[in-house]
Amino acid sequence: MIHRLQTRAAAIRQRSKHDDLFIDTNVFLSFYHLSSDDLEELRKLAVLLDKKKVTLWIPKQVMDEFGRNREAKIADALKRFRDDKLNDQFPQICKEYEEYGLMRDAIIAYKQNKAKLLEKLTAEISTNSLKADKTIIELFGKAKQIDVTAEIVSKARVRMIVGNPPGKNDSTGDAINWECLLEALPDWEDLLFITDDSDYASPLDGASFLQFLQSEWRARKFSEVRYFNRLSAFFRNQFPDIHLAMELEKEILIGNLTNSPNFASTRSVLNQLVKYGDFTATQVNDIVQAAITNNQVYWIAKDEDINENLRQLVKNRENQIEPNTLNEFRRILGEAAAPVPPPSFDDTTF
Repeated sequence: MIHRLQTRAAAIRQRSKHDDLFIDTNVFLSFYHLSSDDLEELRKLAVLLDKKKVTLWIPKQVMDEFGRNREAKIADALKRFRDDKLNDQFPQICKEYEEYGLMRDAIIAYKQNKAKLLEKLTAEISTNSLKADKTIIELFGKAKQIDVTAEIVSKARVRMIVGNPPGKNDSTGDAINWECLLEALPDWEDLLFITDDSDYASPLDGASFLQFLQSEWRARKFSEVRYFNRLSAFFRNQFPDIHLAMELEKEILIGNLTNSPNFASTRSVLNQLVKYGDFTATQVNDIVQAAITNNQVYWIAKDEDINENLRQLVKNRENQIEPNTLNEFRRILGEAAAPVPPPSFDDTTF
């Protein structure tokens, strides 16, 4: 039990810390193609940016690469979709069965809906109004942009000439991004690096960051690069229990309440938390623990607005809270504690 609580507390503290993040162009473009990640991953990232849990660093090179390649990526995805056809040829012996009619109708419906979907996609693609467009444009707007200077381009060309990674063939794009990060990011802070470009992965296992680049980062920035090949892999590692952006937002707010440094922060977080109507039992208990352990919460727990918000957050959820903990929570709210029932014994105890 103690170990579980310690683990949970560590997870909450983790959600309150700030990270530096880089996402390669290919990750953004994957949301227009055949990717196992869905847009909810981008929405979760938007939550992290809104709550200032990460700084997303975007070299201008990434934005330009995205703009140059978006249409080609979409065109390839649409071609694959158009070329994917259902087999509507049936042996003659099938036609006497009920299932044949059902399958034929389903194929007709599929073709009709496919045509409608392609029409809608074409309209939204031309106006940059796909949901992926809106979300990525929003992320770019919230990111910290790194300008590509002549000095950075020069350093990238030197990397290419001498054969140092990252990059392939005669392209300097990856090298420009790397030099931008070396130039702009603060020292002593780890970098979360998300890309599915194998040029950054160790050829030994494919799951580790390329040792040459890791060593260079350590020497220049006095920190580590933590490598992920997909956005979903990043969230599985950092927030393994969170599947929806709304849940991530609630978890971050609860972490902020647990670590609230002042009364103003406490008031702001509680005002945001009460807007949500649903909490898991674990989340309710984390809120109660924050209220009874953080003096920036319990010192003002009897203020009218704070008191009302705390009451609302546990209302009708009291049975999810351990009795002694619930009594302590009621005490700081100025309520009378409910009696804790004595342990029950049956005849077999003695």
